[in-house]
Amino acid sequence: MRTHHCGELSVHEAGKEVTLAGWVDTLRVSGKISFLLLRDRTGIVQVFLDKALTEQFQNVKPQSVVLLTGMVNKRPANQVKADMKTGEVEISAKTLEVLNMAETPLPIEVSEDTTTGLDKRLDYRFLDVRRQKGTDIFTIRSKIYALTTAFFDKEKFIAIQTPKLTASGVESGAEEFKIPYFGKTASLAQSPQIYKQMFVVSGLERVYEIGTIFRAEKSHTTRHLTEFTGVDFEMGFIESEHDVMAVIEKYFQFLIKELEKECKEELARLGVHLRVPKTIPKLSLHDARKILKEKGKVIPEDDDLDAEGEKMIGAYILEKFDSDFVFMLDYPWTKRPFYHMRPDKDKKVTKSFDLVFRGVEIATGAQREHRLDILEAQCKEKGLDLKNLPFYRDIFRYGCPPHGGVGLGLDRITNQLLDLGNIREAILLPRDPERLTP
Repeated sequence: MRTHHCGELSVHEAGKEVTLAGWVDTLRVSGKISFLLLRDRTGIVQVFLDKALTEQFQNVKPQSVVLLTGMVNKRPANQVKADMKTGEVEISAKTLEVLNMAETPLPIEVSEDTTTGLDKRLDYRFLDVRRQKGTDIFTIRSKIYALTTAFFDKEKFIAIQTPKLTASGVESGAEEFKIPYFGKTASLAQSPQIYKQMFVVSGLERVYEIGTIFRAEKSHTTRHLTEFTGVDFEMGFIESEHDVMAVIEKYFQFLIKELEKECKEELARLGVHLRVPKTIPKLSLHDARKILKEKGKVIPEDDDLDAEGEKMIGAYILEKFDSDFVFMLDYPWTKRPFYHMRPDKDKKVTKSFDLVFRGVEIATGAQREHRLDILEAQCKEKGLDLKNLPFYRDIFRYGCPPHGGVGLGLDRITNQLLDLGNIREAILLPRDPERLTP
């Protein structure tokens, strides 16, 4: 249908005839001639319509889909300088065909400086993404996904796909979505935790999954969703949780370095400057409480950081270490799952961590307890009985190596990398306690 894309035309095509297709961004009629801005996913180009085409198509509506042929002409330097977004060339149209006329008025404002609120834009997400900003965000998110897969493949992790319909999980039951399942009750998976451990123990040793996770939390914040994309990995034969943190550090070094190369134009248009982390600082929760207390915020000894505390620590780390990232260590046993290992020297804490990125927690990880007797004892401390999870208990009965892992959020990573301010901007069709459509 088309021979070229709008955003990929250059002066090298000057004098050539091209066929383009896309959406009408705007149509400006000036006397007997007109200028049409045509957009596709690669960008935007200005199209000149002569008197005959103007008379025929002067009523074409914004966001209509058109097909056209025309000659590529180099634009004068002063025009390019005055209007950078349409590039170095202009198309002099020979033919124009309306493939589908858009209805008017549009339900949302489709412009880069839109004043339409987020909720309304999400109702018409397919229109909202036609804005260059939307296209750039989801182009980068797609690249994050691809680079994540490339990284774990390079590090010799094996990709797994685990069930999202489960009998029960090892996370908080209060956050499970329950659904009928052939006369029984099933739960939507809150985490691939059980399965990650299972297939480390299976002999695969290093596994990862990028998949959907469900949490039945009635949270109304800019960073919580009821359905999100998790990036989980688990690795065996580790010495401590620091081995897991080393892989995470390497992952973000790789990810950000490659994004800077492969999404240079998208990042520039979004005004985003990324920094490749060097060594990510580590800070115990005990020390973090002291720092926050000096700043007037008190966090109880048996509690972890709230959103405000994370933001304050993020600012402190940026100022002191010039780092966007920090690993928070030694989370209290009272706030962590029964399967997190505890250090011998201090049973009040766990060998776990959070990764805080620009003041927001984006990952939780730990060394897992792999010794069945200790695991059963920890389970009892939490008021649970591991015999009620026989398929989980079995993992540790037939040769289980020391292991650990982490769960990251793809949506939060995207949101924080691009400084979007609301996680719903980083996901095409978010789900929260109120939103179930489209």
